[in-house]
Amino acid sequence: MRYLISSTIWSLTVLSSCLTASPSSTRSSASLSLQFPQHPSSEPNHAGRPILSRIKDNIVRILWDSPSILSNSPAIKLSTPIPKPPSKLLGRYGGDVVLRFKIKSAEEAEALVEATKVLFLDVWEFTPEWVDIRLSKDVVPSLLGLLPPSLQYSHSPLIHDLAQAVFDSYPSPAFVDVFPSARADHRTFSTSLRSSSDQKNIFFHDYQPLSVIVPWMRLLQSLFPTHVRMISVGVSYEGRDIPALQIGVHSTNAEKPSSPHKSIIIAGGSHAREWISTSSVNYVAYSLITAYGKSKSVTTLLENFDWIFIPTLNPDGYVYTWENDRLWRKNRQQTNLRFCRGVDLDRAYSFEWDEESSRNNPCSESFSGEGPFEGVEAWRFASWVRNQTKNHNVEFVGFLDLHSYSQQILYPYSYTCTSAPPSLENLEELAIGLAKAIRLSGGETYGVTSACEGSVAPARKGKKDQEVYPRIETGGGSALDWFYHEAHVRYAYQIKLRDTGSYGFLLPSENIVPTGKEVLGAIMYFGAFLLGNKGIEVDDEMLDPPTAANEKLRKSGNGDKTTEELKSISWELRRRRR
Repeated sequence: MRYLISSTIWSLTVLSSCLTASPSSTRSSASLSLQFPQHPSSEPNHAGRPILSRIKDNIVRILWDSPSILSNSPAIKLSTPIPKPPSKLLGRYGGDVVLRFKIKSAEEAEALVEATKVLFLDVWEFTPEWVDIRLSKDVVPSLLGLLPPSLQYSHSPLIHDLAQAVFDSYPSPAFVDVFPSARADHRTFSTSLRSSSDQKNIFFHDYQPLSVIVPWMRLLQSLFPTHVRMISVGVSYEGRDIPALQIGVHSTNAEKPSSPHKSIIIAGGSHAREWISTSSVNYVAYSLITAYGKSKSVTTLLENFDWIFIPTLNPDGYVYTWENDRLWRKNRQQTNLRFCRGVDLDRAYSFEWDEESSRNNPCSESFSGEGPFEGVEAWRFASWVRNQTKNHNVEFVGFLDLHSYSQQILYPYSYTCTSAPPSLENLEELAIGLAKAIRLSGGETYGVTSACEGSVAPARKGKKDQEVYPRIETGGGSALDWFYHEAHVRYAYQIKLRDTGSYGFLLPSENIVPTGKEVLGAIMYFGAFLLGNKGIEVDDEMLDPPTAANEKLRKSGNGDKTTEELKSISWELRRRRR
């Protein structure tokens, strides 16, 4: 019966896409920009809800005869009014919630997997203990009706008002005039990471759009040309560069034999909505750049490795989260179903690509494409890696793929739990060290496990006859496995950052610097480990490095050029916050 219902919903969804989608409507949606009026209407506008979501929800209500459970109770009046989301956000997210289901048996996991497929639900995150799901309040009764009694009473709400949570995740519209032109000393742009300076450091005060990140990267290159170079690791589906910062110092001794340049990749933003991964990549890059020559440990790392920092491997999707849908996950390329765009870039790599998982459902959040490397950005990034290795004397020795959320450090393999990687003990040893470094840096606890156990879990740990839970989503085709197995990167990890579910992908901006410091502690340990130091050492100077950019601004002979770049960033920041 469930398969019949699922097929019915899917058929009607495809039919609706053919009837409702048109080039003009697509262009209109793509050009939509979010506005933040000071006194927006607080009334939900369900007419603005995406057509596919409304059709799906209505079909579910018809098939299960589910009543609407939208609350009609009066709102609590507060002495200080809280800014409300504008109608466009209410139209897209109004009435949506995020629920957490606690899983205790394989039967419960199987039932939840089937229900999410039947209802086409957005699974936010999962661990061996719980699964977070976003859905409309109207669909909650339908979901519970498909679950066993034990799960019907084993869930709790994480986010009651998704529209408000999305609205709160954007930079404050009141935060303007970030680079006053009257300030001749430009001290508002400071690369000091001391706690006292964090409030003045505008760039990490809020999440930043790509239109701010790119000129900021250019500025760092111009301020620190001795050890910073801005590069591109590919071009996106929509034609954007995938920008990166290459940080390192090479020996100028021509008589010394040229050995391969050992390189480490730190990447974020494969999934567009995971903004904290992008900001963390920027924070760590920024920290290493400004601490070079000031911190002995950082100087050593930059002299021994090339560091490639990629803020977002999915620039099209990242831009789309700022201008249209904050919770967009995939890239933005066209699929075989015109109404459903995007490929999950972390399921698009060739190694153990899962042919059956979501191939027939382009609307799935984990759609892996029609074939390996169909995701444009994944293919071009992998091609860049191969070219560097083959033609530019580069040896990639580390790969850290930042995601959110759930606070986990995951090592290969992702595609299966039945095959162990050859260097399992080394991978586990370094992963445990990374978790300890994070705990020493910020006090947060990160779990350590194989990536496959994020989607399946043993019910009886410590026994050979472990009961394995069914997958919530496929683990094949991951960047983690491809880098480890195909690119032969010995130490490859996926790190899922803060938090553990209170905010999920909508982590408040107050967490940018603390999370960045946690990742910085992990990166410092990672580099030290590769150099042979396998103990834990906290570099206080690194966590609070001296100011470098202001010093550069005073001494640089390109003061006028730098001033213009600062003004350009300032203008873009002000424009985005209006």
